[in-house]
Amino acid sequence: MPAQPVPTKRQPCLQAGSILNVYTEASHNNVGSCLTEALVIHAPHDLRLDPAPLLPPGPDKVQVNMAWGGICGSDLHYFAHGGVGASILHAPMVLGHEVSGTIGALGRDVTGFSVGEAVAIHPAQPCGHCPECARKQRNLCRNMQFLGSAARDPHTDGGFRRAMTVKATQLHTLPPGLTLRQACLAEPLSVALHAIARAGDVRDRSVMVQGAGPIGLLIVAGLVHHGAGRIVVTDLEDFSLQCATRLGASRCYNTRHAAVEEEFDILVEATGVPAALPAAIARTRRGGILVQVGMFPPGDIPVPIARIINRELDFRGTFRFDTEFDAALALLAERPEIADILVTRQFPLGDFAAAFALAPDRRQAAKILLSLST
Repeated sequence: MPAQPVPTKRQPCLQAGSILNVYTEASHNNVGSCLTEALVIHAPHDLRLDPAPLLPPGPDKVQVNMAWGGICGSDLHYFAHGGVGASILHAPMVLGHEVSGTIGALGRDVTGFSVGEAVAIHPAQPCGHCPECARKQRNLCRNMQFLGSAARDPHTDGGFRRAMTVKATQLHTLPPGLTLRQACLAEPLSVALHAIARAGDVRDRSVMVQGAGPIGLLIVAGLVHHGAGRIVVTDLEDFSLQCATRLGASRCYNTRHAAVEEEFDILVEATGVPAALPAAIARTRRGGILVQVGMFPPGDIPVPIARIINRELDFRGTFRFDTEFDAALALLAERPEIADILVTRQFPLGDFAAAFALAPDRRQAAKILLSLST
């Protein structure tokens, strides 16, 4: 059943230039539309529940009644700084791209799905015709629309809302046994699996993961799945390292108290902290592979490039993901404990302030979920 409108007293006039970027589309197509509730970032530390238009699905689209959303590091960056990397907030935007829900209504041309079906939403919409898409590197699409991203103007609104309309091609049905709560981790796990793919064959290789935030932890889970030999994890917080151990890490080091002396075939840098890069370079063996997953802040940073050269390191960037989404869903269904270990707490959407206060605290939180239906 389609989501019901929020009370009439909360409905704004849907005109071009009103609160959300998507409102502009709604102002030209508001016949049959209603309102839903969405979590909108207006500026740093200015996060609000706002009414948002809910458009009826077009021919190739589907309306989804949202169930769960995971708070990502990028959501936290928008909240704390008004941007992430080179993506700077210029207008209010709905946050959220780690989302799942059930189908509420189908466009007339949509096949293969049914109302009430549980789905995870792939947040990326590559253009399909740029040079990167033609090379099958769709995660690098120069015209990408990505849920909850300020990389383009107008921004692409995200999935932290009661209901939303998306293209049917973005929907993925859940494997048997996988819950909607677990399925919202498919997006960050896809990031981790893409990073592992960028590293190449990890079977029986020694790997160090530098940084045990949610992505680093999911990389540990992916490395175990792909048969890595020895997995060493470093972080500054014991809580995160305990999670890494539960996910299958061979050894963990709190680098506030202990230094890692050995070198590794593959090193995955997942902190995004510029000061951590020299240590990552030093711990990658000569001729080894260094995969940069953590997103550094915008602008130039000092890099000991001579050490990369004279150690003949293969330095590889990794960005988002593409076809790994189904593999992530399958792995979560096979190993549901991955989600159970990562998900620390869940909050109703109305308690977003408490959720965003806890989410960055790595002393006691890994992944925080929002219940989008409560």
